Amino acid sequence: MLSNSTRGNSFCVFGRKPILDAMREGKRFDKILLLKTATGDEPKLIHQIAREQEVPVQLVPKEKLEGIVRKYSKHKEANHQGVIGFLSMIEYQKLEDVIHQALEKGENPLLLILDGITDVGNFGAIARSAECFGVHGLVIPATGAAQINAEAMKTSAGALGNIHVCREKSLAMTVKFLKANGFRVYAAHMKGTNIARADWQLPVAIIMGSEGDGVSGELRKLSDETITIPMSGQTESLNVSVSTGVILYEVIKSRG
Repeated sequence: MLSNSTRGNSFCVFGRKPILDAMREGKRFDKILLLKTATGDEPKLIHQIAREQEVPVQLVPKEKLEGIVRKYSKHKEANHQGVIGFLSMIEYQKLEDVIHQALEKGENPLLLILDGITDVGNFGAIARSAECFGVHGLVIPATGAAQINAEAMKTSAGALGNIHVCREKSLAMTVKFLKANGFRVYAAHMKGTNIARADWQLPVAIIMGSEGDGVSGELRKLSDETITIPMSGQTESLNVSVSTGVILYEVIKSRG
């Protein structure tokens, strides 16, 4: 069963066969929720195809699935059969292709890595700033990222339809890959180099973290340098989407 949500603004597919049919037809899923006690051939096949298509599968209790049915389906007693899929509203890109396209245009690659940003509003606002300032691609983790739903699309003012989004299994491996390919990787942090003194002339990837936890310790250690926005007020920090806009403006200003 397909359900076009009116409250959560997501597009869901309920049931084993509908999800398998959608996957075989080439439809892309953001994620699939599977009952953790599910048995039989169909759940195994869903797992297999999801792995091949690099779609995250989360094992959840029955209460989680039933809560989603109540929230997203007009038919409150819809039979989810132990599995619910969220269809993707965008086409994810390969990171290597995004970098290659930027270089082919003679442009200095600029990437934004989002670590633990799960708030849909923040994600949409970041995407809007990124597209306005010429970021070549957003990099998000396969799990632990904001869902790209209608709310995110609306908050981004359509920017998510005009910017490349790459979904990677491991942000740590992604950072290592970028550094090995000539990128300078900066992690936004409360303590670091003033953004006005950072070197923005190389291919650059900027890591932005969640408002609660910031960039993870692992990614900070892997980055080349931490950067900070100088502030003189009493408030400890800026909203992450505002911080992103300030940093990106500094990059564009520096690059001329």
